[in-house]
Amino acid sequence: MLLGCIADDSTGATDLANTLVKGGMNTIQIIGVPAPDMDIGETDAVVVALKSRTNPAAEAIEDSLAALAWLRAQGAQQILFKYCSTFDSTDAGNIGPVADALLDAMGADFTIACPAFPETGRSIYKGYLFVGDVLLSESGMENHPLNPMTDPNLVRVLDRQTPNAVGLVELATVRKGADAIHAAFDGLKAKGIRHAIVDAVFDEDLIEIGHASKNLELITGGSGIAMGLPDNFRALGALTRRSAPALPQIVGRSAVIAGSCSKMTRKQIAHTRRSWPSFNIDPWNIAAGKPVVAEVLDWAAAQDDRAPVLIFSSADPDEVAAIQAEFGREEAGEMVEKVMGQVARGLLDMGVNRLVVAGGETSGAVVKALDIRALRIGPEIDPGVPWTEAIGGVPLALALKSGNFGAEDFFEKSLGMLP
Repeated sequence: MLLGCIADDSTGATDLANTLVKGGMNTIQIIGVPAPDMDIGETDAVVVALKSRTNPAAEAIEDSLAALAWLRAQGAQQILFKYCSTFDSTDAGNIGPVADALLDAMGADFTIACPAFPETGRSIYKGYLFVGDVLLSESGMENHPLNPMTDPNLVRVLDRQTPNAVGLVELATVRKGADAIHAAFDGLKAKGIRHAIVDAVFDEDLIEIGHASKNLELITGGSGIAMGLPDNFRALGALTRRSAPALPQIVGRSAVIAGSCSKMTRKQIAHTRRSWPSFNIDPWNIAAGKPVVAEVLDWAAAQDDRAPVLIFSSADPDEVAAIQAEFGREEAGEMVEKVMGQVARGLLDMGVNRLVVAGGETSGAVVKALDIRALRIGPEIDPGVPWTEAIGGVPLALALKSGNFGAEDFFEKSLGMLP
């Protein structure tokens, strides 16, 4: 193994694995901390998908360190800690605490933080995170139900999460190329700075940052930060082949499960409902103890098995806020996630083996409910989202979509790619 990756949720892990596959690295995604004796065969990179974005910081650190220990035992030469391109976190973490714990465990003294993903509109300038041409705080994405991000200044945000000094490598330096970026890293380290936010506006910036990071033991960022890493391994002669991702050749029933409340997922649901049968899961019915799972599965069983179905619990911000006020932020989320996982299990038992899941927390609940341990990464559907195929168990084609990713016709487009 050349590159070992730790992702803080399932969709983010798939997004990163997709980037590495496009860069020519044979990549496997593993769900949860792997068992010590897990056999992954020959692969260039492994992405361990955790559910550590919303956990208490202590739990996130424990799981991340366990994943680190396994990856290093497999011979990983470099470690990448991946989080959301919108830097979803709170003032208590978990990005800063996990990065510090990984640095300590590796005996390293410096790392970078760069969640930029220009292909999906996320860029960093002067340390500020933009979505398209507006600050994150004005984009409509700042009101995440679990990890709101209302401060777009990443230096300020990360500084609140770590007792260590946080610096900035500005775009003017990044544009000078890898050597200048590397020199900036050395300058910050000499000043005792442990974390550096790095500006990036275009893919070319990320590639140069990746090249400049070839000697860092730990890199942190979004999936885009991995764009330049395959070149580093090729330059060393360690990566000599390019693997072509294969589309899952699985034929059967199809379904979409959407739990994200993001603006884009709600647009995708509205678009798809015009032509597909759909079932709206009402969280208030879950809270009232109604047999929601049975109702959904009975409804799905009655649909034409030649056509896909859409099952969603996504709601607008006001409704989400009302549910959270009634039951608590974490409790409300867990309540819905549990039901979505049970629905996914029932659909699989019904013969649905082509499944699209929208939302990071929902995806985590689904892969757990389906007892999926590893995924083989296939071709990209839309930026950041590939098809995958479950390794072992029942044949299953699975697309795990971050809430904000994909075009409005993503659901139709994704299933339309399959045979």
